[in-house]
Amino acid sequence: MTIETPTETPIEAATIAVVRGEAFIKLPEDLYIPPEALEVFLETFQGPLDLLLYLIRKQNVDILDIPIAEVTRQYMVYVELMQAVKLELAADYLLMAAMLAEIKSRMLLPRPTEEEGDEADPRAELVRRLQEYERYRQAAEALDKFPRVGRDLHLVVIENDLPPAKRIEPNVSLFELLDAFKEVLVRAELYRHHRVKLEPLSVRERMTKILERINSETFLSFEAMFDLREGRMGLVVTFMAVLELLKESLIILVQQEPFAPIHLKAAA
Repeated sequence: MTIETPTETPIEAATIAVVRGEAFIKLPEDLYIPPEALEVFLETFQGPLDLLLYLIRKQNVDILDIPIAEVTRQYMVYVELMQAVKLELAADYLLMAAMLAEIKSRMLLPRPTEEEGDEADPRAELVRRLQEYERYRQAAEALDKFPRVGRDLHLVVIENDLPPAKRIEPNVSLFELLDAFKEVLVRAELYRHHRVKLEPLSVRERMTKILERINSETFLSFEAMFDLREGRMGLVVTFMAVLELLKESLIILVQQEPFAPIHLKAAA
C-alpha cells in the first residue's frame, strides 16, 4: 500500500493522506500497523523499574520501606494512561503490574502469629532489583557526562599532499670541523694571559650572538666566529654553540674543496 502525503490540491485541508486517489480525513479503525513500523522512545521511563523508581522518589519515601499499595495504584494509573493513548506496552510493564499486584495481595493477607518472624518481606526481591537498577542508572549517567567522540569531540583529519621537506646535510665532516677548531686553539695560545676573572659563559647566549652576526644571504668565515681574546674557555663555548646550531639546522657549513677554508651562513 502506497501512502502519499497531501500536496496543494483541491482536496480539503483536513485530509491526512491520499491512498490510490481516495482522500482520508481520519485513520480507519481497522488500519493495521506492524509493531516494527513505529518505535516510540520514552525519555522519562526506560522500563518498568525506571517508572517504579520515579514513583518512589516522587513520594520521597525510603526505598527500603515502599508503600506498596500507593505505588501500585499510581503504577496502574500510568499503565492505563498508556493503554488509553493506544501505545503498545512492552511485556515487562505488564509483568511488573502483575508482580506488584501479587506483592500487594501477599501483604494484605493475614499471617499466622507463629510464622511472622520467619516469613520474609514480600517486597525484598523488588527492593533488591530497584537498588541494583539505581546503581546501574547512576553509573550510566556518570559515563554519559564524559566527552564523547561525535557528540562533544570531533576528530579532524588533515591530509598533506606536499612531499616532506628534504633536509640538506652539510658537506663538511666533523673531522674537518675539528681540524679548523684546532688551528683556532693554536692561535689562541698566542693570546694567553694570567688575569683571573670568572665570567659566566652560556652556550645558548653564544648561539644567539652567532645568529645575530650571520644571515642567509652571505657567508662568513668559520674563524671569524671566534674571539681569540676570550681564551680557551670562550673558544670552547663558541665551538659548542656552532655545533648546537648545526644540530638544530639553523646554520649551513660549506667548504669548496678539501682543506679549504670553512664558511657558514644562516639556514633559509
